Amino acid sequence: MDRIAGSLYGLAFGDALGMPTEFLTVAEVDDRYGPTGPDDLEGDPALFTDDTQMALAVAWAVHDAHTLTPDALEPQLRKRFVEWAHSPDNDRAPGMTCLRACGGLAEGQPWVEATVAGSKGCGANMRVTPVGLLPDLDLELLAGISQLQAAMTHGHPTALAASELTAYATRLLVDGADLADVPAALLARCADRRTTYLDDWLGTLWQAPGATTPAEFIARGWDECAEVLERLVAALARPDDNADACLATGEAWIAEEALATGLYCALRHPDDPVRVLVRAARTSGDSDSIAALAGAFVGAAHGLAAWPSDWVTRIERSGELAEVASLLRG
Repeated sequence: MDRIAGSLYGLAFGDALGMPTEFLTVAEVDDRYGPTGPDDLEGDPALFTDDTQMALAVAWAVHDAHTLTPDALEPQLRKRFVEWAHSPDNDRAPGMTCLRACGGLAEGQPWVEATVAGSKGCGANMRVTPVGLLPDLDLELLAGISQLQAAMTHGHPTALAASELTAYATRLLVDGADLADVPAALLARCADRRTTYLDDWLGTLWQAPGATTPAEFIARGWDECAEVLERLVAALARPDDNADACLATGEAWIAEEALATGLYCALRHPDDPVRVLVRAARTSGDSDSIAALAGAFVGAAHGLAAWPSDWVTRIERSGELAEVASLLRG
């Protein structure tokens, strides 16, 4: 069972399946695809969005860093993010926060100045799942890498906490945890990490308007993540009405909702990975990001064999996805 490749390809498959339905209402999705939603990739190759593009950028940056320290990793992330921003393929509704921050990074600004300090958009954590795929990565390193890659574009504390939680969820699943156990594990991490500010990784980022201490700054992020995870648990306790997942846990334009709504879709259909993606794509919010994260989670749980074999050959940059999975595997 290749869980690393399963997760990485699942991210790309979900991203591609959700791309045509982003910005549509559920009624509009049903008009186009029928009430069961889109159940196959479009095109050959099937294209994905900035979600997978930037996830690959993070994966390559981690691979290229000679050591996993802030000083070694930051230049690699900067290089890959700027390359993404300037790529001719960056034409698939990229997030304005990422583009704005990458503009500052390209000009050589320190990342704490280039970042959009008040943004907690899902661009912070749609790209972080490869960090959770690194085998045997120390959890303190997982936290630092996850938060730094988010902070370089999205400086809000909730973006940082949600990114760490997204990588941690991926890590749990690729290590064999049951999907049903993930929400409780994430809530426990929210409590454990609530006042832990990663000075070595984040520097002076905490000095935002209104914050009085690093601990107070980061606690806001963990508290907001805990709140949406409690909503997730409550929603899962109710019978599934097959309605828009965004009604349960949010439209996912922001980081904590992207995490929760992606998990919601995965947990509603834990034994049917393709159905997870269909459910995620049939949403009224940020459908490609919801489906990308849902695909990364359920792919980590089930492995590459869970996905249709023709999807593996039809998705764009399939060779690169396979290469990155191999590099992450070590």
